[in-house]
Amino acid sequence: MSTMKFGWGSRIAVLYGGFVVLIAALVTGSMRQDFDLVADDYYQQEIAYQGVLDAGKNQSALSAPVRVYANETAVMVEFPTDFTDQLINGSIHFYSPIEESWDREIKLANVLGGITIPRNELQNTRYKVKIRWTVNEKEYYQESEITLK
Repeated sequence: MSTMKFGWGSRIAVLYGGFVVLIAALVTGSMRQDFDLVADDYYQQEIAYQGVLDAGKNQSALSAPVRVYANETAVMVEFPTDFTDQLINGSIHFYSPIEESWDREIKLANVLGGITIPRNELQNTRYKVKIRWTVNEKEYYQESEITLK
């Protein structure tokens, strides 16, 4: 009966061969991974970010932040009393970090005080709510989070 023995050289060759196979599997797996961008026009958004910073400064000077809350049937967005009897224009972006198709953009056109959004227009998930609005040609911006269950 003959038994095959592995010497140190054979063992090192098997170790290196296993390492190469492992690295090849990891590289192949990572190349098949699909990476979605948060935004397709991220470069243009980065250039315009100074406007967002200025609008955020304007928002922080208000008496209170925009209030975003939900009940079983609707999501309510209430603007501070600083804007009583003033027309509000802008947009509310509900950004879902889980699925791009769940994102919603709500336009604000001549709104007084606040807006109500039916729950059936949104998914039961966590949203980052990006509110950008203009009153008397002054821009404001606020981000908040809401979890709908």
